[in-house]
Amino acid sequence: MTVVRTRVAIVGAGPAGLLLSHLLAQAGIESIVLDRRSRDEIERTVRAGILEHGTVDLLRSTGASTRVAQDGHRHDGIELRFEGEGHRIDLAALTGRSVWLYPQHEVLRDLVAARLADGQDLRFGVAVEQVLDVETARPRVLAVDAEGAPLEIEAEVVVGADGSRGVVRRIVNGPSSSGWFREYPFAWFGILCEAPPSSDELVYSAGDRGFALVSQRSETVQRMYFQCAPDADPDALSDDEIWAELQSRVPGTTLERGPIFQRDVLRFRSFVARELRRGRVVLAGDAAHTVPPTGAKGMNLAVADVALLDRALRALLLDGDERLLDEYPERASARIWKAQHFSWWMTSMLHAAPEESGFDRRRRLGELRSVVESEAGRAYLAEAYTGWPLA
Repeated sequence: MTVVRTRVAIVGAGPAGLLLSHLLAQAGIESIVLDRRSRDEIERTVRAGILEHGTVDLLRSTGASTRVAQDGHRHDGIELRFEGEGHRIDLAALTGRSVWLYPQHEVLRDLVAARLADGQDLRFGVAVEQVLDVETARPRVLAVDAEGAPLEIEAEVVVGADGSRGVVRRIVNGPSSSGWFREYPFAWFGILCEAPPSSDELVYSAGDRGFALVSQRSETVQRMYFQCAPDADPDALSDDEIWAELQSRVPGTTLERGPIFQRDVLRFRSFVARELRRGRVVLAGDAAHTVPPTGAKGMNLAVADVALLDRALRALLLDGDERLLDEYPERASARIWKAQHFSWWMTSMLHAAPEESGFDRRRRLGELRSVVESEAGRAYLAEAYTGWPLA
């Protein structure tokens, strides 16, 4: 067995794991990043692409991504559409902040390139099987490398950033992955198509036929969704049927059509792990929590975890001060639950539940009007959507 020693072992080369290794390196703290996927798989993982103001500031100021400013699209507002009318939420005017449309796989490409250029020990194709000695000052990660050989990483801290199905969550929370879970009774039917943007800003539409979202990935690729059943078959509809369904749900917006090259069904789940730390093993990103995509909080919440964890690990490993690490679960949880609430609120306000009654529908429309017709309501949505200040 190959045994390697490092200060921080990071399991997972997603946004949380790669950004944490980047920030720690700037403080002179070495780390090893492990991921069972190949580099190509990581960089081709297409996920949501709305970055909060604070996320963009952190990526730019630390050199984690230079392209986010060059290639990202700054959005100063979003549109809520219902009852045939569009209502613009002016994010910049209400908060002084904006959001950027920059897909997650582009962030990952930037982070991988930056870490490899800096000499990061980044190991792809490594399957982590166990974490031992978690209550000691030297936890150990047992894994199998890309060639099938056993590998042991001895560290001072292990960070689980390996996603909602990863190994480290079970190490911290037990085999049942205990925590708080919510399953929503609907999903999103999503497409990627070759076409210019149908709107300069995102359109969130709550129509009689259900929810739809008009978004984009670039100047030539659109990403759009419409509400569907969780068990919907992404191959059941023809391209013409998909376009007809989307267009029927966004009256007032003429969709730019083009060849559909990807389709999927995205189920809606919320989860928060009961414990975010056990001894010298901590969770960050999707390993600690997942949110429905309506509020665009997934990757941004992972970045907020990392901002806290970076400070905590610097204090521990450079100054021998464990207090910030002790405080990490509580401080991270405060933001996690604010994000869970916002994501639930946006989801519940914009989607029709299968059992929705006439009263329920009219109440939802009343809630939407309460938001768009009130400066305080618009300000709350804008503040949460653009993101609360990072640590």
